[in-house]
Amino acid sequence: MKKKMLLSACAASLLALTLAGCTQSTAQQADYIGADAAKAIALEAAGIGEADAAFTSAELESRNNTVYYEVDFTAGGQEYDYDIDALTGTVIQHSQKAADDGAAANANTGGTAAANAAVSEDRAREIALEHAGLTADQVTFIRSHLDYDDGRQCYDVEFYTADYKEYDYEIDAATGDVISYDYDAEGYQGQGQSGGTSAITADRAKEIALAEVPGASASDIYEFETDRDDGRLEYEGTIYYDGTEYEFTIDGYSGAIRDWDVEHHHR
Repeated sequence: MKKKMLLSACAASLLALTLAGCTQSTAQQADYIGADAAKAIALEAAGIGEADAAFTSAELESRNNTVYYEVDFTAGGQEYDYDIDALTGTVIQHSQKAADDGAAANANTGGTAAANAAVSEDRAREIALEHAGLTADQVTFIRSHLDYDDGRQCYDVEFYTADYKEYDYEIDAATGDVISYDYDAEGYQGQGQSGGTSAITADRAKEIALAEVPGASASDIYEFETDRDDGRLEYEGTIYYDGTEYEFTIDGYSGAIRDWDVEHHHR
């Protein structure tokens, strides 16, 4: 009897572990350690202080079903490349080599690209969150690093919400201005015809888009078309108004904005 009870207990334990594993796999994306933690782990592994490192990237990547952060930085005339497991924080692999002349010069001057920027990385994140109407505890950051756009230094800030709506911002590193931003409702499920919801008209879709650009009129829409995504009706178009280009995708049934991309053009 005791032997049977022991076997039953073992079987129950194995089943519980299996179910826990399944549950964990569905929630993995929300459990990523984040780019900041990956940076800290890479610096600790390299024995480099944060003030001595110039980060060039800390981006989420995937290879062989493993999701990881690719963290690259320069310090002391050396380039470091670390792959950090996005779930566990384990260093998967790393490499080190002599930096090129430009990177070495930056490291030898005792400064970093971030230190030379008037706007800090943390402030760039705050600006993006304020613009999106969100708070830090409502999002998971995928990346936030310095980059260059048409010779201008800017921060590329990308994050997603609990329902997997993705936001991608370019923030001017000198002024803090939003250069461009993109909103993508990845997890959005629009209702199709099977749901009994009537489709909105093209004119209504244009009104919804124009409402997001105060002062713009129908004459400012220079591209517009009807499309279908997996059988779902949607409207796509572009508004150009006051030196700014707005690209949009609107669900053809609910009228919800599924994609919104804004780019300010230089004058």
